[in-house]
Amino acid sequence: MKVTETKLKGCFILEPNIFNDERGYFFESFNSNIFNKATGQKINFVQDNQSYSSKGVIRAIHYQIGEHAQAKLVRVLNGKVLDVAVDLRQDSPTFGQHVAVELSAENKKQLFIPRGFGHGFSVLSETAEFFYKCDNFYNKDSEGGIIYNDPNLNIDWQIPVDNIKVSHKDLELPILANARL
Repeated sequence: MKVTETKLKGCFILEPNIFNDERGYFFESFNSNIFNKATGQKINFVQDNQSYSSKGVIRAIHYQIGEHAQAKLVRVLNGKVLDVAVDLRQDSPTFGQHVAVELSAENKKQLFIPRGFGHGFSVLSETAEFFYKCDNFYNKDSEGGIIYNDPNLNIDWQIPVDNIKVSHKDLELPILANARL
């Protein structure tokens, strides 16, 4: 597995070794020993989540705060998304910066998003099945979010403005400057 740290410390792109033959392919999508050694982290994932979305959907920047903060390992099972991680660690030199990585069923890349980061994605294909592992359980009272079109984040979601689909809940999210961190 190839593991590359992004410009945001602690946030990694993982590219598995894929074994193809006439029957199809095989790859190890997660191995805790390899993951922990490559990232320098000791992560214990406790919850898996999966979503299905149509083209143009933007799932805004979401995160958990305090003792319920979550690290996530995300990937696409079917389709293609632009996955975005935003550094929300107020003491970080990259606070408020983001990385965007195309994840697809074809490239089989994964993105590791550490605690203290926000996460969102846009669907670039007709549909997408998105899968993620979390190292902490969801807690509604600890959830936070940032609106997808925060002008200071300036994220290019790669979706034409007329085709964007955002939930009512995500449209009510604050900009980063007003977010509960």
